[in-house]
Amino acid sequence: MRGVDRRNRGLTMHVNKVHTVRTLALVARGLGEDEDWLADLALDMEPEDGLIWVYDPQHEGGTMAFTEYGVQSLLNLIDIHRSRPK
Repeated sequence: MRGVDRRNRGLTMHVNKVHTVRTLALVARGLGEDEDWLADLALDMEPEDGLIWVYDPQHEGGTMAFTEYGVQSLLNLIDIHRSRPK
C-alpha cells in the first residue's frame, strides 16, 4: 500500500465555533421562566437559530440546548410573544 498525499485534496473542513451550550432547564431557571412554556416557544427554532439537541442515556429522546446566540433568539421570541395583543 503506498502513501496518500493529502495536501492537495481540496477539502475544506468546517470548524464549529460553539464551545458551550445551556440546557433548556438551565436557561429557564436563569430567566425565571417556565421550562414547558419556553420549550413550546422554541419548537420552531432551527440549528441556525442556536438550538441544538443533546442526547444521553437519561434523555434518549433528547433535550433542548441553546448556544449563546440561541438564548438571544429565545429572548427575542419571548419579547414577540409578550408584545402580541391578547
